[in-house]
Amino acid sequence: MTKYCWLIAIAVSSFTGLAASAAARAVPGSYVGAIVTDATSGQIIFEEHADISNPPASMTKLMTFAVLSDKLAAGALTLQSPVKITEEDARMGGTQVYLDPRETFSVEELIYAMMIQSANDAAHALARFTGGSVEAFVELMNAKARELGMVHTTFRTPHGLPPADRRKADGDLTTPHDYALLCRHLLLNTDVLKYTAVRFRDFGPARKQGPQHMKNHNNLLGKVAGVDGLKTGYTEGAGYCLSATAERNGRRVIVVIMGALGPNGQKDLGKFRDLKAVELIERGFAALPTALPAGKTGAAVAGTPAKAAEMPVVKTEKSTAPTPEQSSTATEPVLTFRVIPPEKKP
Repeated sequence: MTKYCWLIAIAVSSFTGLAASAAARAVPGSYVGAIVTDATSGQIIFEEHADISNPPASMTKLMTFAVLSDKLAAGALTLQSPVKITEEDARMGGTQVYLDPRETFSVEELIYAMMIQSANDAAHALARFTGGSVEAFVELMNAKARELGMVHTTFRTPHGLPPADRRKADGDLTTPHDYALLCRHLLLNTDVLKYTAVRFRDFGPARKQGPQHMKNHNNLLGKVAGVDGLKTGYTEGAGYCLSATAERNGRRVIVVIMGALGPNGQKDLGKFRDLKAVELIERGFAALPTALPAGKTGAAVAGTPAKAAEMPVVKTEKSTAPTPEQSSTATEPVLTFRVIPPEKKP
């Protein structure tokens, strides 16, 4: 073999190795179940194993919010109601805002902490304060689930942390189909987007140690056109979960994906879940009519002004290096979504 041919052989071999490595990295992950629905009609656009039960992890906090919304609407409490923190609230593990028994916060500040930071201590404090006890509040959560037709759902906590024995059957359980019903209820009947659309917010600006800088765990916010909610979740037993919604030109879709993991069951900090959610969002919009009937707007769907979100999001880039996971909601990867505008007609 000549020197020239030998160099070509090395180059081809190197290229083949790189291609094989890239293919290995591209191996898809898995998930327990998923569903896509039209927020306006509730029509199912896509579903796969949507009635298989799985722990919702921190997505549980969406039902906590639903019960709080009912209490606020009934006048049982206000957004300014002061919540005195207890030792029990402060002992909650996982993701938190590190509440202290010497502190008092308004209901609204704790809602922001629960929905943006996914703070388990805030969820516990809100449930205890609103229900009189956490156990009583969980009963309200299950009653609300029955009201909404969530027939395969049982809640045992207001935050989604796993039970002490780590047995799935002893913790919160639901299905993608049931959670799509809850998401639609929240979008049509509450101001949930006021909280879930916020990417960054400080908690406790008057604290002696200074405020805690909160970042929403939903990586699709600000990166995928029209996404403004709703809630992520992760525990080792639940896998990576996401209830997402997006509004474009007066049309809104809901995507719920549960039990997602990376290739070969790897803990990938939700990367595969997020990529799959983007795919399902695009699939949902592709299946909807191009425009709503006259007089219908996105505001009618979710109680918010329609957004200018015409640019399609079709490709994603790799995540950053992993960081240590938390026990309730994993630290989310930073995904960069590349937007490709539609081609201009000649």
